Amino acid sequence: MTIGLISAPTNLGLRPPAPASVPGTAKAPEALREAGLYRRFAERGAHERGVVLPGRYADDAAPGVLRNQAAIVEHARRLAERIGSVRADGLVPLVIGGDCSLLVGAGVALRRAPGRHGLVHLDGHTDFRHPGNSDRCASLAGEDLAAAVGLHWPAVADIDGLSPYFAPADTVHAGCRDDDAALDETTALLGAVVPAARIRRQGAAEAARRILEVVDRDDLDGYWLHLDVDILDPSVMPAVDSPDPGGLDAAELTGLLAALAPRAIGAQVTVFDPDLDPDGSRARLLADVLAVGLEALGERR
Repeated sequence: MTIGLISAPTNLGLRPPAPASVPGTAKAPEALREAGLYRRFAERGAHERGVVLPGRYADDAAPGVLRNQAAIVEHARRLAERIGSVRADGLVPLVIGGDCSLLVGAGVALRRAPGRHGLVHLDGHTDFRHPGNSDRCASLAGEDLAAAVGLHWPAVADIDGLSPYFAPADTVHAGCRDDDAALDETTALLGAVVPAARIRRQGAAEAARRILEVVDRDDLDGYWLHLDVDILDPSVMPAVDSPDPGGLDAAELTGLLAALAPRAIGAQVTVFDPDLDPDGSRARLLADVLAVGLEALGERR
């Protein structure tokens, strides 16, 4: 199938990296374009399907309200419409972000669509902070998986009455570190959890096999593939909001993506921060990983 590239340059789900500054993830799509990613996909027939711009960033978190909450919800609805349009045209959406708040927009798109869909959440963190386990909810990029399975405030987890966007039993997280605060909770709730240490120990092929047992089932109509590039070790990818040691190397991530992408109905890439990549070397590395790992996105659906 042919890929439809959507740029979603949002930073709305992240905390400010420093006072009076904003996160750099909004620059990621153009940094990856400069690194040759869009050209490489276009050479294989991919179509560009435009940009879904976010609203203005504001550090306005308050008790019971996420930072940039209204703008995130508005952006999620518009991203959902674009994903739906791309799928209606027979293309496989590949969303280049942007931060992890994009997962809400993908969830809304798939809940609006016929059928039932799974989620593969590849991330260096479980992103499972929610009002039931924390009194510090403020940034959706660290809480996106909880929102996706219906555990966050209704404003973000139940947009248009569509909660949960993905059933917990149809959801797999892979890539967190062994000291992740929500490891036990997610392991008990989700279809499967595969920490980064297990991927490294058992190999990408075995990790993919375990993931596909949950999401590549006959009673599901496909799965969405979410990638936060902080699944990579900081020695490989320091240009992220929250780098933590113990992640994958580039070959391991490429292999994992290559095993999962063919059966996916779409994918998104998040949290690369060009502000932390002044010479562009990490953008070029990431472009190599994505161009190879996602080359066959959606081909077996």
